[in-house]
Amino acid sequence: MCRLFGFRSAIPAAVHPSLVTEKNSLLIQSREHKDGWGIAAYGAEPVPVVAHGVGPAHSDPDFERVSSRVSSHTVVAHIRLASVGAVELRNAHPFLHGRWAFVHNGTLREFAQHRPAVEALICPSLRGNIKGTTDSERCFYLFLTRLAARHPVDRKVPVEAVARALAETMTLVATITDAAGQDGRSAMNFLVSDGELMVATRRNRTLFVSLGGAGTQASTLPAPGTKLEQIVVASESLCGGPYWAPVAEEDVIGVDANLVFHHWRVPELAGSDVPSSVKPNGSRGVA
Repeated sequence: MCRLFGFRSAIPAAVHPSLVTEKNSLLIQSREHKDGWGIAAYGAEPVPVVAHGVGPAHSDPDFERVSSRVSSHTVVAHIRLASVGAVELRNAHPFLHGRWAFVHNGTLREFAQHRPAVEALICPSLRGNIKGTTDSERCFYLFLTRLAARHPVDRKVPVEAVARALAETMTLVATITDAAGQDGRSAMNFLVSDGELMVATRRNRTLFVSLGGAGTQASTLPAPGTKLEQIVVASESLCGGPYWAPVAEEDVIGVDANLVFHHWRVPELAGSDVPSSVKPNGSRGVA
């Protein structure tokens, strides 16, 4: 298990409280999730500036140092509790490809058994970019494969296309890895950003949204189409009070480049677009 964090704001803002000083900041959560950390912050350049560490965030002075210096309109952060892959830098989130930053909270069920089938779904030209040994990095490149099937991944893409690619990734992986019963479901909370849009999914882990600087105390998600000033997405609420709205199981939420809120269901996005050649306990690669 891990914990993820995403921040998107109309104006650059500090994220030090969420990462370090809040009652349930990522630093506090790292006492349990102690196998590394990463922070990706977007500035003037399209590619984010990234810092990683392999030790516990709460005992690594670099985590607080980096957190205190980050003031950005888009931040993606992660603390890791290793379940698949050794504790080493190449397995630390966020994973990057061009302008894209990706984090995962969860574990693919029986990944060692299903790894070849998952990898077979990744476009060969993208598969060669995999550096580490985690299930998460393979989910990232499967997402990019699904996105690239409709849009060039080195250009700006519609937020719905990103949501659809994430939902297809979840559905394809679930088809391969899931077994009967709640305990047999792979956990796939994903969060991805290109610095402008940000999209997150919930499956078999908790996920919460706060509107932070928007000045609301609502405990429900905003209506689709609402223009926001700020949004924070996190695996757990970072502070007390009625500031955090839960995301429902199998939901996908996000904001586009204009910070307009969007909300979908996984079956609505994936549905018939999932290749029929992918069957439980077996797979054929997507060309």
